[in-house]
Amino acid sequence: MTFRQARWEEPNIWDLAPPRAADAVPAVSGLPERLRRRTPLQWPELSELEVVRHYSRLSQMNFGIDTAPYPLGSCTMKYNPKVSELLARRKGAADLHPAQPESTVQGALELLWRLERLLCKVTGFHEVSLQPAAGAHGEWAALMMVRAYFREQGLSAQRTEVLLPDTAHGTNPASAAMAGFTTREIASRNGCVDLDALRAAVSDRTACFMLTNPNTAGLFESDILEIAEIVHGAGSMLYYDGANLNAILGITNPGRMGFDVAHLNLHKTFSTPHGGGGPGAGVLGAGERLAPYLPVPRIAKTGRKFRLDYDRPQSIGKIKSAYGCFGLDVRAYAFAVSHGEEGLEHVARRAVLNSNYLGQKLGTLLPRPFRPLVKHEFLLSGAPLKERGVRTLDLAKRLLDEGVHAPTIYFPALVEEALMVEFPETESKRTLDEFAAAFERAVKDTTENLHAAPRNLSVGRIDEVRAARVPLLSWKDLRNAAPKVETPPAVSMPR
Repeated sequence: MTFRQARWEEPNIWDLAPPRAADAVPAVSGLPERLRRRTPLQWPELSELEVVRHYSRLSQMNFGIDTAPYPLGSCTMKYNPKVSELLARRKGAADLHPAQPESTVQGALELLWRLERLLCKVTGFHEVSLQPAAGAHGEWAALMMVRAYFREQGLSAQRTEVLLPDTAHGTNPASAAMAGFTTREIASRNGCVDLDALRAAVSDRTACFMLTNPNTAGLFESDILEIAEIVHGAGSMLYYDGANLNAILGITNPGRMGFDVAHLNLHKTFSTPHGGGGPGAGVLGAGERLAPYLPVPRIAKTGRKFRLDYDRPQSIGKIKSAYGCFGLDVRAYAFAVSHGEEGLEHVARRAVLNSNYLGQKLGTLLPRPFRPLVKHEFLLSGAPLKERGVRTLDLAKRLLDEGVHAPTIYFPALVEEALMVEFPETESKRTLDEFAAAFERAVKDTTENLHAAPRNLSVGRIDEVRAARVPLLSWKDLRNAAPKVETPPAVSMPR
């Protein structure tokens, strides 16, 4: 056969057909009898068209940052630039494997090394590790570093207590408990740490005081240097929860404020994908005292070569199978480099401006419990609505009918019927004005409509407790949970 014939000769379509059942080798022929399935798989019998329509409907029902704003306080739900997405999906980044030899991933290691150096400058810390999988993982790892430090000092049996302000994120006490510490709450005064309460609580049992600055009330802890002095004076460590770092980028940093260790959230401050149970990045930063305890491996540079360094005898060890989440690190590096030093400072200033502008507008509708000037987020109290029989939850549901996501509600607990609102720097003044108008319509709506909301969504009020305890995670769960409906008699169609 000539090349031309081989190229143009049409194949016999029947040669492309799958083998007949009689000729096929059973897939289970090599499996022991005890491992073979006794009943056939219960696959849903659906056409391609039905599957396409199903997922298209789901995409239309879902809510995302590309369609409308997320004013979730303390979450910094900012837009993910598409250029960062494209860079993370390039073949050289997306196709890497954690088990590749170091010689074949020099570019990736260099990017990680550069990102760590950049984050050292942003945070003011001696060293940074990208290894933790998420924010809470970073919290736990930081507390394990604190524990290892006191163990080496011979004080692990004594330093067993972690102090937390009543504005702390919910993961803080959970992480402390997971790291083997007991916790104790410190009261606030006017939304910030009560220094007298802190002095009374700190002791030779205190291992660490966990704090975020600005805090979850959106207030900057202006006494932070005195707080650091109190904590360090007792021989304890000061931990920085980096969830609210977006408010102080380029203006100040945890190192300057006296913190010893911190976790950062790349999915908040550095605009990588956030939420949905997907991959995360809970970067660890540490000062000189705690840097030797960072998890291994560390990225080391020798000449022009990069390698994963496991020779860290004081390290708490390995806390994750692979080093960090490279796709998120690429996105974060692109975000930081594209902004530059001045741009990152502008990020913080614009976020603070957005918060104060919107806070002033919404403060005419609901009371604001603390001082009016805030940082990246602000609190409202829905307590006056209770006189009408309306709760914050009703208001949040009513906002969904306006086509916007609701703010964080009932947190922090020190504010009655709390709403915590945050619009990061990526949102425009027009968006803020539209949200303020929607918020006003919701607040002034009738009690009946507020109780009935949401009305415009595919799903109304659900039993949220049952949904959390008995989730429907597959089509089979949904089928088994659905009520039995009798099939109506067939109707003949006219010819």
